[in-house]
Amino acid sequence: MIIIGIDPGYAIVGIGVIEYTGNKFRPIEYNAITTHAAMSTSLRLKKIYEEINMYLDKYNPDAVAIEELFFNTNAKTAIAVAQARGVLVVSVTNRNIPIYEYTPLQIKQAVTGYGRADKQQIQQMVKLLLNLRQIPRPDDAADALAVAICHAHSSGINDRLGTNRL
Repeated sequence: MIIIGIDPGYAIVGIGVIEYTGNKFRPIEYNAITTHAAMSTSLRLKKIYEEINMYLDKYNPDAVAIEELFFNTNAKTAIAVAQARGVLVVSVTNRNIPIYEYTPLQIKQAVTGYGRADKQQIQQMVKLLLNLRQIPRPDDAADALAVAICHAHSSGINDRLGTNRL
């Protein structure tokens, strides 16, 4: 199963592509889609749309997993990230690829076994689970790999119960 994990953002969208077969992980690619603050909102969203389409075309994933948004402060940032997340969801949906969303708590539990794990613990476990030499950079790519790992651990349950599907 090829899974693309997405850590949604406006300036940086983390992308993590893994293969999950027989309870074994194989990292395929991790990277980030970046947009610059000097760009207009519409051009930033267009860039995100075009680049996620390139990943979808390149890997033709069996599933896409995306982190659910959680904001408790800056409403302006939340709106921009929500717009970018919407563009990502539409792109995946246009291709009829199953898309699943996971909360930060679900991702932390799936990757580390502890729902209050900090960023460093998650990154170390991503490195360990994927047998990488170093922690993936940027941080957003490591987060996206964690989302993909979360889906791999949850996919059988979600398919049977129909949960977490957008």
